[in-house]
Amino acid sequence: MEWTWDLSYLYSSFEDEAFKADMAAVPGKIAVLNELLAADMDDLTRLEKLVDAQEELSAHLEKLGHLVWMTQAVDATNPTAALYSDKLDMMFTELSMASSAITRYVGSLDNLDELIEKSGKLQQVAFVLREEKDNVKHTIPAEIEPWMLQMQLSGGSAFSQLRDKLDSTHTVEYRGKQIPLSAVRGLAYDADPAVRKEAYEAEIAGYSKIELPMSYCLNSIKLEARTLAKAKGYDSVLDMTLSNSRMDRETLEAMWTAIGEYLPHFRRYLRAKAKYLGHEDGLPFYDLFAPVGKNTRSYTVEEAREVLIREMGKFTPRMAEFIDNAFAQRWIDMFPREGKTGGAFCSPVHFFDRSLVMTNFTGSLSDVSTLAHELGHAWHNRCMAGLPAMMTDTPMPLAETASTFNETVLSHHLMQNASPEEKITMLEGGLMEITQTAVDIYSRYLFETEVIETRADHAMTVDELKDAMLRAQDATYGDGLDKNVRHPYMWACKSHYYSSGLNFYNFPYAFGDLFGKGVFAQWLEKGDAFVDDYCKLLRSCGSASVADVAASVGIDVRSADFWRSSLEVVKADIDEFCRLCEKQ
Repeated sequence: MEWTWDLSYLYSSFEDEAFKADMAAVPGKIAVLNELLAADMDDLTRLEKLVDAQEELSAHLEKLGHLVWMTQAVDATNPTAALYSDKLDMMFTELSMASSAITRYVGSLDNLDELIEKSGKLQQVAFVLREEKDNVKHTIPAEIEPWMLQMQLSGGSAFSQLRDKLDSTHTVEYRGKQIPLSAVRGLAYDADPAVRKEAYEAEIAGYSKIELPMSYCLNSIKLEARTLAKAKGYDSVLDMTLSNSRMDRETLEAMWTAIGEYLPHFRRYLRAKAKYLGHEDGLPFYDLFAPVGKNTRSYTVEEAREVLIREMGKFTPRMAEFIDNAFAQRWIDMFPREGKTGGAFCSPVHFFDRSLVMTNFTGSLSDVSTLAHELGHAWHNRCMAGLPAMMTDTPMPLAETASTFNETVLSHHLMQNASPEEKITMLEGGLMEITQTAVDIYSRYLFETEVIETRADHAMTVDELKDAMLRAQDATYGDGLDKNVRHPYMWACKSHYYSSGLNFYNFPYAFGDLFGKGVFAQWLEKGDAFVDDYCKLLRSCGSASVADVAASVGIDVRSADFWRSSLEVVKADIDEFCRLCEKQ
């Protein structure tokens, strides 16, 4: 079976006449929005027609965009995809202006609630309409918006694309051969300590060739973020991100407070792992992802598929059937290759009730867990099937709920049947993941905060960026890592820093992991009776604030006690891991 994804249900290729016709139709569909705003009609009729037109345009752009963007994700140098990506960017500039005009119109309606009450169509999207009315104060002034959006194309958007091209096309010399950067990163999970160390050294050395353009990309994107936040009337980039995330500072601070309190326990885990692997002064970065124990088996794709179907089916048979179908219908682009971007993601194709999953599978248990994670996103998308597109916009923190839940369910079931030798391996694998989403994510948050604040004064040099990253790692990992073997280039490694218009794409992972564990605890307590409640929770993620969605299953995310309760589960695993390490 082919392990590249199948995009043929979108279009046969870029030469497909339907694709060309749909591209040509986009400007006219955007123009309809402006025509409706200018037309002589009553507000109720106008609002209903705007909702219909936006829904039709969303379906149209989703189909076009996925052929273009998914092709670019796995073939960064594809010139045709690059051409159409540029064309879509130009069209999205026009769409952004139309969307802002709609927001201004909705914000001007003093009788919005009355209009919603009169229309079943508007009631389906009432939350988004009321949110638009509230957000009107953060729209860019109409007279300067076109120029700012045009400048973004040659600013943040261009630098984001440049970074992705640098990352996906860069090769590193490893043992006499040139291999993709994503492939050398994957060797961090290898069972051979010599491979891990050499791969780390090759990766670090390889960044010297791209560090300067990477630094320019990062500095430019973050300066643009500061400019946009100010233009939209936010006090800071963080405030803009929290607003877009439907989350408040009280929630964020409660989470960081709890994570800060538990950092000593994470460091205890790292030191125990270091000692187990024969290190005396903390864990060197190249062993951060080292497998522990004797269970260092490698999985084929078919074996990974069988594991996921079997174990996730214990949550609900519907999940097993869903995962099997994702493999069968080639939703997944599996293996690393030159030109393919690193990491993993899941992208919803809402109007086809499908998802597209990209991963760089090398066969480790961690890779199986990554598949579970991304297929969790896909399950979340399935739970939203049939909703109006504008009600599927899940804020970043809640977007990680289903993915974390899947990882936790998989680990829980595998652990139950594990031998003592397998148990320490699996226990450590889970701790390795939560260390990334709590400790490393906290370091990324601290780093990005410093970059954005410093950017008000000057562009940070490569050395300044490396120093800021090392200080962020010291503040979070502490003596858990060997102070002489850390990763000064994590700012170049992680694509999340470079998403134009999407800043602080770090804390949602910490939120999602710990929130997902809290939801998992609810399932353990309630069993099968919770399955439907869980699916309803996922379906509601685009329909309420983060705090309100969490409250629907009895969780108060504004309380540090909730986050402490999730971290207590992690602490218990750390205690057990340290005990097993001492025993061995």
